[in-house]
Amino acid sequence: MAYDFRAQRLFVDFPLAADAVVEPGRAQVHYLIHVLRLKAGDAILVFNGCDGEWRATLREAGRKSCKLDIEEQIRAQPDQPDLDFLFAPLKQARLDYMVQKAVEMGAGRLIPVRTQFTQIARINTDRMRANAIEAAEQCGLLNLPEFAPLERLDKIVTGWDPAWRLIFCDEAAPVADPLAALKAVPVGPLAVLIGPEGGFSADERARLLDLPHVTVLSLGPRILRADTAAVAALALVQATIGDWR
Repeated sequence: MAYDFRAQRLFVDFPLAADAVVEPGRAQVHYLIHVLRLKAGDAILVFNGCDGEWRATLREAGRKSCKLDIEEQIRAQPDQPDLDFLFAPLKQARLDYMVQKAVEMGAGRLIPVRTQFTQIARINTDRMRANAIEAAEQCGLLNLPEFAPLERLDKIVTGWDPAWRLIFCDEAAPVADPLAALKAVPVGPLAVLIGPEGGFSADERARLLDLPHVTVLSLGPRILRADTAAVAALALVQATIGDWR
């Protein structure tokens, strides 16, 4: 059955099952009643990131409250993607964009890292999650990524699980065919690392290049902004060794 991308979708933070009743919060009530202008008896698709996607019907629609009757599962919940995305935090608007695109590109876990040249000292995980939910709602996705706390890159590298191949996007790498580099990666879970606007330090680069489970990736002859590099790298990985094949 072809997926209806025109259907309205809503993330709900409730368990979903046949005959369940969901009572959305005030912000979602406003969205349903005053933005989408749904009325009692109208249908909407709902998901929660773990129980698949369900058709629901709006009932008891008031100005400040409503209920959703959960009726039928439309799609089963897929497995969480084995693709981590590691990134140095950016200024807010660009971080919003990067989180949304990473979710759309199939990242299963978002891992912010503090490098020597990282300029942002704090991140708003609630805002990142809201951007992830928005991307999932708009793009028909059922999975939401996990969010790791902000941690130093050297600490993450020290405790890295070698079962996960780390794709190191290095702006100083010699320009070479990225597809050839990725095709040599063994089958298994993957992680993509994008650096900060100032790039990686010499010490960080040497540390990463010394690891046996790291694949260095050039993103071409031009220096890309970090949010652009994220989309480019994830597209290359997914098309070559990810779930686009």
